[in-house]
Amino acid sequence: MSDRKNGTTTDHRNPDGTFAQGNPGRPAGSRNAVTRVVEELLQGEAEGLTRKAVDMALEGDTTALRLCLERIAPSRKDAPVQFDLPDLDTAADAMSAAKAVLRAVSGGEITPVEGATVMGLVESFRRALEVNELEKRITALEAEK
Repeated sequence: MSDRKNGTTTDHRNPDGTFAQGNPGRPAGSRNAVTRVVEELLQGEAEGLTRKAVDMALEGDTTALRLCLERIAPSRKDAPVQFDLPDLDTAADAMSAAKAVLRAVSGGEITPVEGATVMGLVESFRRALEVNELEKRITALEAEK
């Protein structure tokens, strides 16, 4: 059995098996050979395959039925969240918003996952406020010089 990283059977590779400088490997976006073959086989068959899947679903094939329903009405990955949130203008407002999110989660108005997502948005807002405030301070200091 030979060592695959000995560099003797690979073109344009370093002895440790990594690509040599100037050889980036497969071009970005290039397709795997098997993927290309499968795509060629299926080319022009989408309508027929879809019709067959629908027919099988209508005949009672539960797997085909599930596949069809998943395409017709996919499960929601995200949903709007509605609860009272104070206006955000200052870092103190961000603290009030965080309290409101915690209150909504503990009161069952929103799920913990939804609460965490909203908290992430509040935190992003707070960081943006912080950066804006620092920029103003730096500009003021530079103007004094």
